[in-house]
Amino acid sequence: MTNEPVKLDILAISAHRDDTEIVSGGLLIKCVDLGYAAGILDLTAGEMGTRGDENMRANEAACAAQSMGLTPASMTPRRTLMQSRR
Repeated sequence: MTNEPVKLDILAISAHRDDTEIVSGGLLIKCVDLGYAAGILDLTAGEMGTRGDENMRANEAACAAQSMGLTPASMTPRRTLMQSRR
């Protein structure tokens, strides 16, 4: 994977790996079938999950993206979230 910019028509964003695949995977597959370039941005790596470790979750996400026909992209999730000031 290179650091080249990825051009997408559709970017689905979710908090956890596999959320988007479960909730809107069918929609993304339909969009890909219609010719759109689609990708998923997961905001966490799954490191706190109870089912598998971070590497296992990354492999699952890559396999799902490939089978759904999504545009390959890479993103390193942030380990901390910024707290808003009120």
